[in-house]
Amino acid sequence: MKNTLQDLNDHLFEQLERLNDDDLTEEQLEKELKRAEGMTRIAAQIISNGELAYRTMVHMDEYAYDGSIHHAPALLQQKQQKVLVS
Repeated sequence: MKNTLQDLNDHLFEQLERLNDDDLTEEQLEKELKRAEGMTRIAAQIISNGELAYRTMVHMDEYAYDGSIHHAPALLQQKQQKVLVS
């Protein structure tokens, strides 16, 4: 797992797909439900951390902090994706 909010979003949708698998046995479904509960709790904390980082950035912008430290918190930065041209 990587450390961006997009990666978190991808993992949550992957879990949703696993829960939607009609071929799961009752035992497998129970296992996936427990896993989903854990992922949900962790995801909520990560999102909360991201929200705090965002509010910090807004505060910095509002009070015009010095440009040398005025950048988006690492949690909010998007990684560059390579675009393949055929």
